[in-house]
This record gives sequence, C-alpha cells and structure tokens, in this order.
Amino acid sequence: QKAIDYGVKFSGCTVHFVDEGVDTGPIIIQAIVPVIPDDTAETLAARILIEEHKIYPQAIRYFAEGRIIKKGRHVEITNIKNCDAVALHNPPLDR
Repeated sequence: QKAIDYGVKFSGCTVHFVDEGVDTGPIIIQAIVPVIPDDTAETLAARILIEEHKIYPQAIRYFAEGRIIKKGRHVEITNIKNCDAVALHNPPLDR
C-alpha cells in the first residue's frame, strides 16, 4: 500500500543474504513490476508474488551451482546468459 500511496512507478521483490538487520543483506537478485494506475495493494502484491516465485528458485539455483560471488555488500553471478541491460519505463515511452 505504501508504494501506491507514495506514487512510485515500480515496485518489486528482492532475494538477499541474511545479515543482522532486517532486509539489509547483500542483494542476490531483484524483480520489479510496474505500478498500474488502478492497482490496489492486493493486485500489486499478487503481481509481485508471481515474480517472487520466479526469482527465489533462481537464487537457490545460483547458490547450488556455486555461481554466487560475494564481495562485501556486492554480489556477482557468474555466467549470466541473455543479459539485456535495458532501461524500464513506466509509463512506457512514446515510440
């Protein structure tokens, strides 16, 4: 609800290492979804949950395959495929 109230354009989820804080560990993987103008807390949470179900098992695979390199607060994943480093816009840019 806070994301909607604040007017953010994207919200999402994160898988991270656990440390002594709350949600402060080094980040392994993140996913974002657009916040749609007619979203409710429930519809936004449902869309985020779909992404959580994708990234959590992926983070476990990275870990099981030994592909995570932790350097202090930074996490690198080796052998990333199909890395399309593109910007996301919400609302989308006119073409």
